[in-house]
Amino acid sequence: MRDFVSKRASAIKPSGIRKFFDIVSESKDVISLGVGEPDFITPWDIREAGIQAIKKGYTQYTSNKGMPALREEISGYLSYNFGVNFSADDTIITVGASEAIDLAFRAVVDEGDEVLIPDPSYVSYKPCVELAGGVPVPVPCDGKNGFKLTPQALESVITDKTKVLVFPYPNNPTGGIMEREYIEKIIPIILKHDLLVISDEIYAELTYGKPHVSIASFKQMKDRVILINGFSKAFAMTGWRIGFVCAPKLIVSAMLKIHQYTTICAPIFSQHASLAGLKKGREDGYSAVREMCEEYDKRRRFMFETFTKMGLECFEPKGSFYIFPSVKSTGMDGEEFATKLLREKKVAVVPGSAFGEFGRYYVRCSYAYSMKNLLEATERIAEFVKSIRN
Repeated sequence: MRDFVSKRASAIKPSGIRKFFDIVSESKDVISLGVGEPDFITPWDIREAGIQAIKKGYTQYTSNKGMPALREEISGYLSYNFGVNFSADDTIITVGASEAIDLAFRAVVDEGDEVLIPDPSYVSYKPCVELAGGVPVPVPCDGKNGFKLTPQALESVITDKTKVLVFPYPNNPTGGIMEREYIEKIIPIILKHDLLVISDEIYAELTYGKPHVSIASFKQMKDRVILINGFSKAFAMTGWRIGFVCAPKLIVSAMLKIHQYTTICAPIFSQHASLAGLKKGREDGYSAVREMCEEYDKRRRFMFETFTKMGLECFEPKGSFYIFPSVKSTGMDGEEFATKLLREKKVAVVPGSAFGEFGRYYVRCSYAYSMKNLLEATERIAEFVKSIRN
């Protein structure tokens, strides 16, 4: 019998996160710091809107792009909060930001096109590029400068085949951000080489000390940015599977064709719930989002101080809800550290290599967990690190 699996699918490696947590699921009494999911319940106003949508019989398809009212609200939200101007017509409601990422690559990448991906970065960019026929090219980002994308690193990997730059800030797994002055330094390179930017801004609401700056808010970038965002992280709506993508009209048209044939539309009750969340946020200044962000900030500071006391070199995260300590001083890489920590102390973290080769000597820890769990987990990690050094 022939092998019916395509060569392209066969070549894709399993997710470094999911592979590791298959092991976790088979272990007892494990404290996990691995999953990037808020421990908050979706705010009641949003849940109630979803419930009422179902009660009222809103169980049909919406238009392929999504409900016009939701797309209009998203347009206003982006303009007011981030100075980004995309119309409702430039917006597609997607099944999470994950679908938006896949749509973006499939809509713009041709066979052999090179796509630049800051490394370390979210696990799905590389395989999605490969599934689209493109060539992912890592751009090294160093913890010593906050894992920022530098002009020098960017320029060094550009070739005549380079077409797209992924711009994943605030960053998963590092917690790095790109402030306005740093974005201004890379824009001339983007323009010089005529690159398209896919800006994944799913953590835009979760920054600490400095507000998020969208690369799409710069006038000269208006026609060359695909902006991806959603409701999973800031609105604690992971299971609702609702995101959105905004882009120039020709690109939106291409993405819409793929979306029509593969997804049709995002769930209608999730769209109603998201609309309620945005409307409520507009009225009360996004108080629920602010409260969650303040709580994450407390946990962030605790985690940074705790890892620093352990003697693990650690960049203080400025966004998202992850911290990315280096474990190189223990004599192990992230894979070995995470495996032994799980086996000996029943604490699960994600090896940094899951996010790219330049994450090899790091581990990712999520602080989207209760302080009780964080306290217990870090105590166990401290004991583990101490035992290695004694």
